[in-house]
Formats: sequence, C-alpha cells, structure tokens
Amino acid sequence: MWNRPRFDLKVRLTLRVAAISAACFAAISTYFLVTADRAAHARIDGIAAIVAKTLELQQGKVQWAASPRSDFPNLDPVSAHVMTPGLCLGFRGPSGEMLQRFCSGAPAPASPPPQAFAAFYRGLFDPGREAARPVIVRGTKLGETVVSLDPAVQTADAWHEAGRLMIALAIALPLLCALVYAALARALRPTRMIGSGLERIAAGDLTARLPPFDLAELSAIRDVFNHLAESLDTALAERSELTRKLIALQDEERRHLARELHDEFGQSLAAIRALAASARQTAAQDCPGLLGECDSIARTATGMMETLRGALFRLRPPDVDELGLVASLEGLVSGWNGRSRGQPRFEIRFDGAFEGVPAAVSANLYRIVQEALTNATKHAGATKVSLHLTMADSEIALAVEDDGRPNEAAAKSGMGLLGMRERVAALRGRLSFETGPHGSALRVIIPLAAAASEALEHAA
Repeated sequence: MWNRPRFDLKVRLTLRVAAISAACFAAISTYFLVTADRAAHARIDGIAAIVAKTLELQQGKVQWAASPRSDFPNLDPVSAHVMTPGLCLGFRGPSGEMLQRFCSGAPAPASPPPQAFAAFYRGLFDPGREAARPVIVRGTKLGETVVSLDPAVQTADAWHEAGRLMIALAIALPLLCALVYAALARALRPTRMIGSGLERIAAGDLTARLPPFDLAELSAIRDVFNHLAESLDTALAERSELTRKLIALQDEERRHLARELHDEFGQSLAAIRALAASARQTAAQDCPGLLGECDSIARTATGMMETLRGALFRLRPPDVDELGLVASLEGLVSGWNGRSRGQPRFEIRFDGAFEGVPAAVSANLYRIVQEALTNATKHAGATKVSLHLTMADSEIALAVEDDGRPNEAAAKSGMGLLGMRERVAALRGRLSFETGPHGSALRVIIPLAAAASEALEHAA
C-alpha cells in the first residue's frame, strides 16, 4: 500500500478552489493579452491605411496641379496626428528601399517587465510586427506605407495590463481561499459529531446517536449511522442473552455432573473403602498375607476420594451468595496454594467494599478468577500469580498477573479465555489480555450499573 499524505478535507477543497481560481485568472489574463495584441495590430493597421490614403491624396494633388516640384512622399502632416511613443511611420518604394521614415522615441518604463515575461510575450505574440498598405494612384502602385510599434513599448504595455490583473489576483485569491475555508469549516462542522459518535461506538457506547443535519449527504450518513448503531445494539443484546443462557446451561450441567459424581462415584468409593476395611479385619484373622493388599486398596480409594473432592469443588464451588465474593475468592486462592504445595504462589488483594455486588456479578467473577488461575498454572507454567480486585466509581476492576511463559496461540484460541470473554460480555464489561516476555496480564472491568440492569432483565 502507498503511504499517501493525509490532508484535511477543508484544506484540500480550498487548495482545489485556489487552483481553479488561479487557472481562471490565468485564462482571463491570457484573454486580455490576446485582446490587447489584436487591438494594437488593428490600430497600426488602421494607421497604415490612413497614411496610405493620405499619400494617395498627396500624389493626386501633385498630378492635378502639374507642379514641377514634388515633395512626395510627405509624412509630416499625418505624423503630427497619429504619432505615439514607440510608433514608426515609413514609405517603401516599389523597389523595396525605404524612402522616408519617422519614429517617435519611447520613454523608459517606470517598471520594466521581467525578462521571463518579455520572452514569453515575444514568443507568443511576436510584438513589433509591421503593418503595410500599398499606395496606388490611377492603377499604378507607387509603393507602400509601413507602420510598426516598438516591441519594447508593446511588451511594457502588455506587462502593465497583466500587472494589474496579477495585483487583483494577489488580493482576491487569498481572500477567496479564506472565505472558502470558512464556508467549508462551517459546512463540515457536523463531521466532528460524526467522528465523536464513531469513537463512542468503538468504545462500546451503543447508545450514541447523531442528530439531523442540514446537508443531504451528511443526513444520509446520519441515517446509516443510527441504523447501524441500533442494529449493533440489538445484536449485542441478543448475543448477551444467548451467552447468558449458555453460561447458565453450562453451570447447570456442572452442578448435575457434580451431583452424579457425588451420589454415584462418591458412594462407590466409600463402599470400596468400607469393603477394604472389612477385608482387612478378616485377613488379619485368617490370612495376614493379604493385609498389604487391603491397605493398598484403602489408600487408593482414599486418594480417589481426595481427587473427587477437588473435582467437585471445581465443578460446584461454594455458594458465593452465602459466603460473599471476598471469602469465596480467598478460599479459592487458599485451595490453590494448598494443592500447589507452595509452588506456584498465589496472592490476592482487595480494595473497596464488595458487600453490595450483585449475585450474578459475584458468580461470574468467581468463575473468571477460577479459569484465570487454571490457565496461569497449567498452560503458562507460572511460578507466581497475583490477583487484585478493586471497587471504584461504580465498577469492579480485576487484574490477574503472572510470570508465566508467553503463549499467544493459546491466548487467542483457548476455550478458557473465550469463556471468560463471554462472561464479561454478558455483564456489558471489557476484557483485555496481554502477553510479554515477563508474563501475561488479564484485566477485566465490569460496570455495576449495566450488570445490575442485565440481571434485572434476566430475572424479569
């Protein structure tokens, strides 16, 4: 992908308007220069025609008077009326020689044109081109009048006209850009509201809605935004409801499995222990050699009973409603410390009062901590796990940090983390999981107001 620079929309549109305006000014300037060049050529063409007609009249007067002395051609009478700075009048004979020529001096311009403009103008318009008109008397061509304008004078006049346009451009273009930018800033002001609404949606606030706008395009965006926000809110609500039902079904299945294990497997183990004790008494009287096997059966049954108690505790933890969240978590951590025989070590800290936490939040937090401890010890191989539960600003924050090895694949695809995400989503909370070279960190934030409303809706 190409990394193109990003410009503000107002700046980009203003630059485009400025470019179009500059192009229009350039076109207008070119039009004025072309018009001025045509007017200059038309003027010298007209002067050439006047001079030719004047000379024809002079020659006709000479022939009519039959004067032996002739001052033809005489350009003085006409030059007094048509001469301007830089203008040249001349008469060229039939053989091409210049018989008479008058040129008026051109004063030095106050602000001479730049060399670049002079070269451009000479290349485009060819200033100084001559205008010639034949002098014909009684069908005989006596010569032709030649009129030209000094190229420097014509170029200076063109620069004078173009300079005024450039001054107008220099004044009008910044003013136009400022006005366009202000108008665009006012028209695009609702885009800030759209951006703010998108940021709220990204932060999880699905109640964000956009107000009506004056522009039709922004109103269309507003309608689509509000529709998507409502659809997303509905979809997340349905997903939360489905997640709640799945979690409730999972917990019910765990309780059912715990009852089955306790009633069937537990009684069977108790019966095995009783039979082993009875067999030991009989073996002590009749066959002392079987005492070792009886004791082994009893020890095996006792170990299985301990394993069963641990499984039952994980499947059906103590009632959080009766013990409270703090006591339940302290008991959970103490149990892990007892089973780990000092390695790894588990620590837990509490900040705040947790007596008023809703039952649904307490139960889900217990399950989240239980799953987090299991992942830290069994999958990450942590040697130290610290838990920190904080109550502040009507929300509960849970942080679980360990020094285990990083395992991105397990973090992304593990069912334990997925289950924790589903429980947090059902409570309208937020969960983040980060791994690094020195361990991993799990952070959960649950707003109590949203969790309480969810609990009331489910209870209803």
